[in-house]
Amino acid sequence: MTSSLQPLLQLSGVSKRFGGLDALSDINLSVMPGQIYSIIGPNGAGKTTLFNLASCLLAPSSGQIVFNGEDITGLAAHQLSKRGMARTFQNLAVFKHETVVDNILTGMHAHLHTNIWSAAMFWGSARRAEIAARQEAEEIVEFLEIEPIRDMPVGTLSSGLQKRVELGRALAMRPRLLLLDEMVSGMNQEETEDIARFILDIREERGVTVMMMMK
Repeated sequence: MTSSLQPLLQLSGVSKRFGGLDALSDINLSVMPGQIYSIIGPNGAGKTTLFNLASCLLAPSSGQIVFNGEDITGLAAHQLSKRGMARTFQNLAVFKHETVVDNILTGMHAHLHTNIWSAAMFWGSARRAEIAARQEAEEIVEFLEIEPIRDMPVGTLSSGLQKRVELGRALAMRPRLLLLDEMVSGMNQEETEDIARFILDIREERGVTVMMMMK
């Protein structure tokens, strides 16, 4: 896949200190569009801190973070979805009492633009947006091959399938950059191979740049 010469994500001289502890020191990292990157290291190496900085869950002690040409240093995490960054978490963050489809639909919230009156009456732009969102959710369900479980509460599924649902919700945010936090941790070989295939397809078919954290 052809990449732009400009990095999609760039960390320049980024450091993070917790009291007297230097968790990360002077990190320089460039993530080019259309690629798959892996951050590999043992527990305590600072991988999670790096991901938390890139996704604005933490602010750096020093340095600059630029995403898609915009300085996002110190930006609030919830502001990133509209800018094209999505993330999964090592500890599952799904709504376990909701169905698979409803979990995926929550990922589209930032992209639904309706006014309070049309939303309340469910007509006009609100109705069109809801129909389009559900169609997009069904496309993601098909892409991730989870049609048989689409109406099941997520809490009744195996952890491997729950992670696939969380991946689907991240895709619903329409990301340019997808951060995967130890996505295959705890999975068996078959589940791991499925996720690896989906990651390749996400890059090839959807044009999404992927950054993975792995042990």
